[in-house]
Amino acid sequence: MRHSVFAGGKRLRPILCLEGGRLFKGDEKSLLRLGAALELIHTYSLIHDDLPALDNDDLRRGKPTCHKAFGEATAILAGDALLTLAFEIISAPSSSPQLRLQIVHELARAIGTRDGMVGGQVADLESESQGATASLVDYIHSAKTGAFLRAAVRSGAMEAGARGDDLARVSSYGEKIGLAFQIADDILDVTGTSAELGKSAGKDDQQHKATYPAIHGLEESRRIATRLVAEACDALAPYGERAGRLRQIARFLIERTH
Repeated sequence: MRHSVFAGGKRLRPILCLEGGRLFKGDEKSLLRLGAALELIHTYSLIHDDLPALDNDDLRRGKPTCHKAFGEATAILAGDALLTLAFEIISAPSSSPQLRLQIVHELARAIGTRDGMVGGQVADLESESQGATASLVDYIHSAKTGAFLRAAVRSGAMEAGARGDDLARVSSYGEKIGLAFQIADDILDVTGTSAELGKSAGKDDQQHKATYPAIHGLEESRRIATRLVAEACDALAPYGERAGRLRQIARFLIERTH
């Protein structure tokens, strides 16, 4: 568990959680606990995603993947334990049990089987043998990656008490950057190197993955990602400079090199 959690990474999901909560003046300690739990969920998903039965990757964040370091059985159990620990942290008794339940429900849906991470992963696997369409790629990206990023910023805002229009604006922002992030990942898999990415480059093409460059080409994929980021920033217009960090994060997602 420590091997994978402390291997580095962008910590994007906890950062989105923190900034989503700070936008509405949330309690810093509560946001940090929630953000840490989100990183555990993300790490669980990476451990399982790297397994031979799925992406079969040897490198993650520039280090041997969990199953390469400790074996497949231990990697599966480490992922299971991280997911369980995350929900233990999120559901810990507090003065707001109803809010805890709402956040648990929010995250369970985001990583679940219908329009969440697991559902997106299943569709991704099926697309390798069945081929991909533009609508299928949109679904895979929105479910496999976008739903959890959206939930990260939403859960932070919820922790801080956001409701109604405020939560709707944050949700729109999260939905747009979630798709933009995965499009950028698709592009980097084509243009980046393994050393830059900290994981094996070019695997999407090797495994016949459903990706934006495969459907739309590189230049159109870049244009779509740029448009999504602009729309995400527009959703936060009512908050002015208060949302400056969230806008910076959105731009970083498509300008990054890893």
